[in-house]
Amino acid sequence: MPELYQAERTISAVFKEQKQIDQVIRRLLDRGVPRDHISIMGKDFQSETRISGFITKKDVILGGLRTGAIFGSLFGSFLSLLTGVGVLFVPFVGPIVAAGPIGALLLGAASGAIAGSAGAGLVSALTAWGMPEDKAAVYQTRLQAGEFILMAEVPSDRLGEFQLLIEGSGGEEIHTTDKTLTHPCSGPCNSLDDLSPEVRSHLSEEAQRTFMDRYNAVLDQTSDEFTAEQAAWDAVHQQFDEDENGVWSKAKVNV
Repeated sequence: MPELYQAERTISAVFKEQKQIDQVIRRLLDRGVPRDHISIMGKDFQSETRISGFITKKDVILGGLRTGAIFGSLFGSFLSLLTGVGVLFVPFVGPIVAAGPIGALLLGAASGAIAGSAGAGLVSALTAWGMPEDKAAVYQTRLQAGEFILMAEVPSDRLGEFQLLIEGSGGEEIHTTDKTLTHPCSGPCNSLDDLSPEVRSHLSEEAQRTFMDRYNAVLDQTSDEFTAEQAAWDAVHQQFDEDENGVWSKAKVNV
């Protein structure tokens, strides 16, 4: 069984250019940081493909709701290396591309679930998570200005190593939080409450049970949480259709 990656702290930083984000993600992956422990946010990812229309939080692509490879082709191949890639409207910032576990935090901010206000923006989400308000305000301002935010969840005993790596890659406003972001089940899911917020918000209770049962079965076989999560979404898609609110709740009828 592979050694379990023990993420205990989160390093956050701002990057001015998209190419810096590309480089630092690849360096983090090369140093052994799993892709589901890396998050990015940005408004102005350059793409040859124009997205028409407006994408709201109902269309957030998280936890396998759609394939991350689609957004990898739109915004650069490095995005397809991460999990949970999607577009989300965040109050006071606007539509952003987000990848990794930061998506669950932003989904809560957009729906008011974290700060208790429908107008909650990035500052409210980050301060509720544990970042000082002055630092969160800087992050929101720089995101609004078209720069990029990266978060890497790392072991405590390698904190200095990864701080130097991020700083050497062009990271600014570096901040360390003594906690990690919310993830889907760490190990087997024992109840529906173990499922991450973005999973629960897009599935009916019956579909959640389908997700959990398939996730646990594949995790037991593979010890790979990413593979288990993808298999769980596949099971949901095979058995359910989306309703008008984007919730997978309509049981398919086998003909």
